[in-house]
Amino acid sequence: MGKATPTRRAKSVVVVIGLGRFGKSLALELMRDGHTEVLGIDSNEDVVQGVSGRLTHAVVADATKEDALRQLSVQESDRAVVGVGSDVEASILSASVLVEMGIPNIWAKAISHSHARILTQIGVHHVIRPEHDMGVRVAHLVRGRMMDYIEFDDGFAMVKTPPPHEVVGLSLRESNIRQKHGVTIVAIKQRGKGFTYATAETVVEAGDTLIASGLIEDTERFSELA
Repeated sequence: MGKATPTRRAKSVVVVIGLGRFGKSLALELMRDGHTEVLGIDSNEDVVQGVSGRLTHAVVADATKEDALRQLSVQESDRAVVGVGSDVEASILSASVLVEMGIPNIWAKAISHSHARILTQIGVHHVIRPEHDMGVRVAHLVRGRMMDYIEFDDGFAMVKTPPPHEVVGLSLRESNIRQKHGVTIVAIKQRGKGFTYATAETVVEAGDTLIASGLIEDTERFSELA
Protein backbone atom coordinates (compact mmCIF):
# COMPACT_ATOMS: atom_id res chain seq x y z
CA MET A 1 0.00 0.00 0.00
CA GLY A 2 1.44 3.39 -0.93
CA LYS A 3 1.83 6.25 1.45
CA ALA A 4 -1.13 8.55 1.81
CA THR A 5 -0.62 11.92 0.20
CA PRO A 6 -0.89 14.68 2.81
CA THR A 7 -3.80 16.97 2.18
CA ARG A 8 -3.01 20.61 1.62
CA ARG A 9 -4.84 23.32 3.45
CA ALA A 10 -7.17 24.97 0.96
CA LYS A 11 -6.63 28.65 0.35
CA SER A 12 -9.44 30.95 1.39
CA VAL A 13 -10.33 34.29 -0.16
CA VAL A 14 -10.87 37.45 1.82
CA VAL A 15 -12.21 40.61 0.20
CA VAL A 16 -10.84 43.89 1.58
CA ILE A 17 -12.67 47.03 0.51
CA GLY A 18 -10.76 50.25 1.06
CA LEU A 19 -6.96 50.12 0.94
CA GLY A 20 -6.09 53.07 3.14
CA ARG A 21 -3.74 52.64 6.10
CA PHE A 22 -6.06 50.24 7.92
CA GLY A 23 -7.21 48.20 4.94
CA LYS A 24 -3.73 47.98 3.41
CA SER A 25 -2.14 46.88 6.66
CA LEU A 26 -4.84 44.26 7.21
CA ALA A 27 -4.64 42.95 3.64
CA LEU A 28 -0.85 42.60 3.71
CA GLU A 29 -1.00 40.83 7.08
CA LEU A 30 -3.56 38.37 5.71
CA MET A 31 -1.17 37.59 2.85
CA ARG A 32 1.64 36.67 5.20
CA ASP A 33 0.39 33.22 6.19
CA GLY A 34 0.48 31.94 2.63
CA HIS A 35 -2.95 30.33 2.95
CA THR A 36 -5.13 33.35 2.28
CA GLU A 37 -5.87 34.97 -1.05
CA VAL A 38 -6.77 38.64 -0.79
CA LEU A 39 -8.87 40.62 -3.22
CA GLY A 40 -8.22 44.30 -2.51
CA ILE A 41 -10.68 46.86 -3.85
CA ASP A 42 -10.37 50.64 -3.84
CA SER A 43 -11.79 53.45 -5.95
CA ASN A 44 -8.42 55.24 -6.09
CA GLU A 45 -6.14 54.00 -8.88
CA ASP A 46 -2.97 55.29 -7.20
CA VAL A 47 -3.81 53.39 -4.00
CA VAL A 48 -4.39 50.19 -5.94
CA GLN A 49 -1.11 50.65 -7.82
CA GLY A 50 0.63 50.96 -4.47
CA VAL A 51 -0.31 47.39 -3.50
CA SER A 52 -0.16 45.85 -6.96
CA GLY A 53 1.88 42.65 -6.83
CA ARG A 54 1.65 42.47 -3.04
CA LEU A 55 -1.92 41.17 -2.90
CA THR A 56 -3.39 38.24 -4.81
CA HIS A 57 -5.60 40.68 -6.72
CA ALA A 58 -5.94 44.46 -6.43
CA VAL A 59 -8.53 46.24 -8.54
CA VAL A 60 -10.06 49.66 -9.02
CA ALA A 61 -13.80 49.49 -8.53
CA ASP A 62 -16.74 51.25 -6.92
CA ALA A 63 -17.59 48.93 -4.02
CA THR A 64 -20.87 50.74 -3.39
CA LYS A 65 -22.24 49.18 -6.58
CA GLU A 66 -23.44 45.57 -6.39
CA ASP A 67 -22.86 44.99 -10.12
CA ALA A 68 -19.21 45.97 -9.76
CA LEU A 69 -18.70 43.54 -6.88
CA ARG A 70 -20.50 40.71 -8.68
CA GLN A 71 -18.24 41.18 -11.70
CA LEU A 72 -15.34 40.51 -9.31
CA SER A 73 -17.11 37.39 -7.93
CA VAL A 74 -17.18 38.88 -4.43
CA GLN A 75 -20.36 36.90 -3.75
CA GLU A 76 -18.30 33.69 -3.81
CA SER A 77 -16.23 34.75 -0.79
CA ASP A 78 -17.33 33.95 2.74
CA ARG A 79 -15.36 36.79 4.37
CA ALA A 80 -15.14 40.50 3.63
CA VAL A 81 -13.76 43.55 5.38
CA VAL A 82 -14.87 47.13 4.79
CA GLY A 83 -11.86 49.21 5.74
CA VAL A 84 -13.23 52.51 4.42
CA GLY A 85 -12.84 55.10 7.14
CA SER A 86 -13.40 58.79 6.51
CA ASP A 87 -16.10 58.38 3.84
CA VAL A 88 -18.94 57.18 6.07
CA GLU A 89 -21.46 57.06 3.23
CA ALA A 90 -19.21 54.82 1.12
CA SER A 91 -18.57 52.61 4.14
CA ILE A 92 -22.27 52.12 4.85
CA LEU A 93 -23.20 51.58 1.21
CA SER A 94 -20.41 49.05 0.65
CA ALA A 95 -21.33 47.17 3.80
CA SER A 96 -24.98 47.20 2.80
CA VAL A 97 -24.15 45.68 -0.59
CA LEU A 98 -22.15 42.89 1.08
CA VAL A 99 -25.06 42.17 3.41
CA GLU A 100 -27.49 42.06 0.48
CA MET A 101 -25.16 39.66 -1.32
CA GLY A 102 -25.32 37.31 1.65
CA ILE A 103 -21.62 37.32 2.60
CA PRO A 104 -21.65 35.24 5.83
CA ASN A 105 -18.84 37.05 7.66
CA ILE A 106 -18.52 40.81 7.30
CA TRP A 107 -16.20 43.06 9.27
CA ALA A 108 -16.39 46.85 8.98
CA LYS A 109 -14.38 49.72 10.41
CA ALA A 110 -16.32 52.49 12.16
CA ILE A 111 -15.00 55.94 13.05
CA SER A 112 -17.70 56.90 15.54
CA HIS A 113 -20.35 55.43 17.81
CA SER A 114 -23.17 56.43 15.42
CA HIS A 115 -21.29 54.97 12.46
CA ALA A 116 -20.83 51.71 14.38
CA ARG A 117 -24.52 51.64 15.33
CA ILE A 118 -25.65 52.02 11.70
CA LEU A 119 -23.28 49.29 10.52
CA THR A 120 -24.68 46.96 13.16
CA GLN A 121 -28.26 47.85 12.26
CA ILE A 122 -27.80 47.03 8.57
CA GLY A 123 -26.45 43.57 9.43
CA VAL A 124 -22.64 43.81 9.64
CA HIS A 125 -21.45 40.90 11.79
CA HIS A 126 -18.32 42.47 13.31
CA VAL A 127 -17.92 46.22 13.79
CA ILE A 128 -14.49 47.46 14.84
CA ARG A 129 -13.28 50.87 15.96
CA PRO A 130 -9.47 50.70 15.81
CA GLU A 131 -8.71 54.19 17.10
CA HIS A 132 -11.23 53.95 19.92
CA ASP A 133 -10.16 50.44 20.91
CA MET A 134 -6.48 51.40 20.89
CA GLY A 135 -7.24 54.45 23.03
CA VAL A 136 -9.01 52.28 25.60
CA ARG A 137 -6.14 49.79 25.61
CA VAL A 138 -3.46 52.44 26.05
CA ALA A 139 -5.44 54.10 28.85
CA HIS A 140 -5.38 50.83 30.78
CA LEU A 141 -1.64 50.45 30.19
CA VAL A 142 -0.97 54.00 31.37
CA ARG A 143 -3.17 53.57 34.44
CA GLY A 144 -1.36 50.56 35.90
CA ARG A 145 1.85 48.57 35.67
CA MET A 146 0.53 46.04 33.18
CA MET A 147 2.67 45.38 30.11
CA ASP A 148 -0.22 44.57 27.77
CA TYR A 149 -4.01 44.51 27.93
CA ILE A 150 -6.79 42.80 25.95
CA GLU A 151 -10.45 43.48 26.70
CA PHE A 152 -13.20 41.05 25.70
CA ASP A 153 -17.00 41.23 25.93
CA ASP A 154 -18.92 41.39 29.19
CA GLY A 155 -16.22 43.20 31.16
CA PHE A 156 -13.62 40.41 30.87
CA ALA A 157 -9.92 41.04 30.21
CA MET A 158 -6.48 39.47 30.05
CA VAL A 159 -3.36 41.33 31.17
CA LYS A 160 0.36 40.78 30.85
CA THR A 161 2.00 41.91 34.08
CA PRO A 162 4.97 41.39 36.41
CA PRO A 163 4.10 39.33 39.50
CA PRO A 164 3.11 41.07 42.75
CA HIS A 165 5.81 40.83 45.43
CA GLU A 166 3.47 38.84 47.68
CA VAL A 167 3.42 35.83 45.31
CA VAL A 168 7.15 35.66 44.50
CA GLY A 169 8.67 32.40 45.70
CA LEU A 170 5.30 30.69 46.07
CA SER A 171 3.48 28.20 43.87
CA LEU A 172 0.16 29.33 42.45
CA ARG A 173 -1.55 26.90 44.80
CA GLU A 174 0.21 28.44 47.83
CA SER A 175 -0.37 32.04 46.77
CA ASN A 176 -4.13 31.45 46.37
CA ILE A 177 -4.32 34.21 43.75
CA ARG A 178 -7.74 33.31 42.40
CA GLN A 179 -9.44 33.45 45.79
CA LYS A 180 -7.59 36.57 46.96
CA HIS A 181 -7.68 38.66 43.82
CA GLY A 182 -10.35 37.12 41.57
CA VAL A 183 -7.98 36.46 38.66
CA THR A 184 -6.65 33.28 37.09
CA ILE A 185 -3.02 32.95 36.01
CA VAL A 186 -3.21 31.19 32.65
CA ALA A 187 0.41 31.44 31.50
CA ILE A 188 3.85 32.37 32.79
CA LYS A 189 7.13 33.40 31.17
CA GLN A 190 10.27 32.77 33.17
CA ARG A 191 13.56 34.51 32.46
CA GLY A 192 15.24 33.18 29.35
CA LYS A 193 12.28 30.99 28.43
CA GLY A 194 9.10 31.29 26.42
CA PHE A 195 5.54 31.42 27.74
CA THR A 196 4.15 28.18 29.12
CA TYR A 197 0.82 27.14 30.65
CA ALA A 198 0.60 27.80 34.39
CA THR A 199 -0.38 25.01 36.79
CA ALA A 200 -1.11 24.91 40.50
CA GLU A 201 2.48 23.78 41.08
CA THR A 202 4.07 26.60 39.07
CA VAL A 203 6.38 28.66 41.29
CA VAL A 204 6.49 32.38 40.56
CA GLU A 205 9.88 34.08 40.69
CA ALA A 206 10.99 37.71 40.51
CA GLY A 207 11.43 38.72 36.89
CA ASP A 208 8.69 36.40 35.64
CA THR A 209 5.86 37.66 33.46
CA LEU A 210 2.28 36.55 34.11
CA ILE A 211 -0.81 36.40 31.91
CA ALA A 212 -3.81 36.92 34.18
CA SER A 213 -7.48 36.75 33.21
CA GLY A 214 -10.58 37.99 34.99
CA LEU A 215 -12.97 40.90 35.27
CA ILE A 216 -11.51 44.22 34.12
CA GLU A 217 -11.50 45.75 37.64
CA ASP A 218 -9.87 42.65 39.14
CA THR A 219 -7.12 42.42 36.52
CA GLU A 220 -6.37 46.13 36.91
CA ARG A 221 -6.11 45.87 40.68
CA PHE A 222 -3.93 42.79 40.38
CA SER A 223 -1.49 44.50 37.99
CA GLU A 224 -1.23 47.49 40.35
CA LEU A 225 0.14 45.18 43.06
CA ALA A 226 3.28 44.46 41.03
